Amino acid sequence: MALTVGIDGMGGLADMADMVFSMGVQGFTPLIDGLIVFGLILARYFLVAGGSYLLLYRPGATPQAIPQAPPQRPSAVSIRRDIVLSVLSAGVFALATLVLLAAHRHGLTRLYTEVPEPLGGLAYGLASYLLVLLLQDAWFYLTHRLVHLSALYPWMHRGHHRSRCPNPWTSFAFDPPEAAVQALFLLAVVALIPLHPITLIAVLTTMTVWAVVNHLGLDRLPTAFPHHWLGRWLIGPSHHALHHRRPAVHFGLYFTHLDRLFGSEDPAYVSSLGTAALGEPALSDPRAT
Repeated sequence: MALTVGIDGMGGLADMADMVFSMGVQGFTPLIDGLIVFGLILARYFLVAGGSYLLLYRPGATPQAIPQAPPQRPSAVSIRRDIVLSVLSAGVFALATLVLLAAHRHGLTRLYTEVPEPLGGLAYGLASYLLVLLLQDAWFYLTHRLVHLSALYPWMHRGHHRSRCPNPWTSFAFDPPEAAVQALFLLAVVALIPLHPITLIAVLTTMTVWAVVNHLGLDRLPTAFPHHWLGRWLIGPSHHALHHRRPAVHFGLYFTHLDRLFGSEDPAYVSSLGTAALGEPALSDPRAT
């Protein structure tokens, strides 16, 4: 059992994952399967984004990271707009999941629960997880730069940038065409790379949590948040906040190396980590350059 070798009690979870990916969510009709998947995706969004918002943006929550910057609170209109886009994105990803399940039932994916050694085990599970994160980061970087082109931006990415105060609700607020582009990556990766379902779930969970963290307001984070050493190599609120202020920089999802390699890192980013300059409001409707 890949990812479960030597771990007691994990075999049942792997068998359940195999049943789900082989039969659909519960073996029901595609419509019911789709509604179940749609509900699960929405539940994940409201749990992670909503929980983060309640924790850090609730009345009485004290901004700490940038005390000299005035605290920002997104408007009710902005939050509703982000939630509407997120619900539409959940629908796109639910459709993609149904395609994935159908493809797996017809032997068109490389999802597995048992493989011969030496591929099996935790080592391959961890390696495949990191590989998919690197590939997803590269895909996101490339497509993110493309949707900022003037011909694509109005109908593929403008919705995500309409919020003047990016916050956890903004994390999944894709225009539907952009959501479809990101969902295509997941379909491609399961067709090309042997993955355990648990590894795929781990990738999706990482994507959700990381997106929420990237959209946390800097004025809402504790002073101890590791902007300095973490932000040099991994994308976090400091890095992504600059993208919402200056849309010609910082296009990555997880890692900063592609922005450095292709010249899209803000020259002042490293020296400004954790400073008040990053607390300036985002542009309400930035244009691609």
